[in-house]
Amino acid sequence: MKTQQTKNAPVPYEIRVAGHLSENWAARFDGLSMRHKLEGETTLSGMLDQAALHGVLVRIRNLGLNLISVNRIEPRSPNNESC
Repeated sequence: MKTQQTKNAPVPYEIRVAGHLSENWAARFDGLSMRHKLEGETTLSGMLDQAALHGVLVRIRNLGLNLISVNRIEPRSPNNESC
């Protein structure tokens, strides 16, 4: 079903957790990029479908990390750009 495929297509997400995770943690979040913020946070970002997103959230919980936020990143359209 075409609607189902579109519904489950990977979309960009940004997941913030407390603390600066070392590069050794990157393997646990295979396929996601890691960025550190000055506020003592790590941002994981990448393309995830719903199953992969839930898998990452379970992994965060199982590792005892403090989840700060999960945001779906909407692509910027040329009509929505501000001057």
